[in-house]
Amino acid sequence: MSARQTRAPRPRPHRSTPAFDLAAYLAHSTALVNRALDRFLPRAAAKPTTIHQAMRYSLFAGGKRLRPALCLAAAEACGGDCREALPLACAVECIHTYSLIHDDLPAMDNDDFRRGKPTNHKVFGEGIAVLAGDALLTQAFEIAAQCRGWPRHSHQAVVLELARASGSRQLVGGQVADLEAEGRRVAVPQLRYIHERKTSALLSCCTRLGGMSANCTARQLEALTAFGYHVGLAFQVIDDILDVTQTSEQLGKTAGKDTAAHKATYPALVGLERSRRIAAELTERAFAALRPFRGRAFALEALAQHLLGRDR
Repeated sequence: MSARQTRAPRPRPHRSTPAFDLAAYLAHSTALVNRALDRFLPRAAAKPTTIHQAMRYSLFAGGKRLRPALCLAAAEACGGDCREALPLACAVECIHTYSLIHDDLPAMDNDDFRRGKPTNHKVFGEGIAVLAGDALLTQAFEIAAQCRGWPRHSHQAVVLELARASGSRQLVGGQVADLEAEGRRVAVPQLRYIHERKTSALLSCCTRLGGMSANCTARQLEALTAFGYHVGLAFQVIDDILDVTQTSEQLGKTAGKDTAAHKATYPALVGLERSRRIAAELTERAFAALRPFRGRAFALEALAQHLLGRDR
């Protein structure tokens, strides 16, 4: 069989509440987040119009809002109100979108398409794309600054959480390590380091911020951290696999870019089948992290099934 045809055993399915409708949940949370983002961002007609149009172009390019949904679901798992978590969910989405705009630049991954549409720099030019990413990063902190603190989690702690996840030791650091690894032989621990920072850091931030907005306990925060960490790693391993096994049309972005750029990926280092086994193990650990919630994290569980059950 070819690499695109082979399949390793999938992890056993995890059951969420039978009555839970993930499609309806995502539709509802996406609508909430989109309305809130529309309120938080400057209008497209606000001067200078080009930057605000560029910010909105990428932010409203049809993303599934999975990171905000994880934030809202984490709040609910801890007994909180998703409306309390909404500004934080929007802040994380702004950071995620800024990172995509910058990742797509010719100086980084040099991608022409994102979510099936031309990337920001293809529409607005490289200079405006850089500034649109900068503006969205700044916007995230403006939004987060509007949330209040909670008895166990101060306003300062919330802002610090966001800053650390998006800074030079996490998200930005992961991108630096990824760039420096191009065309070089790297070991699996270094690749894991990259994935921990490029993907896991922000996903853990999503779930942690959701829990903090619900005034979660230290034990709940620890569980949400472990869940976000393992979901993030598994998600990125699966993303590496899909870059090899799926077409550009299926992905909504250019397929095979990692291989062409000689980027460090799990399939390149350990092969496709072992990569699938690693993804399955990480998936198991993600679900195990939710056990302390005793069935109350059904939205998180369903979201994880959705994120980690992609065809690979």
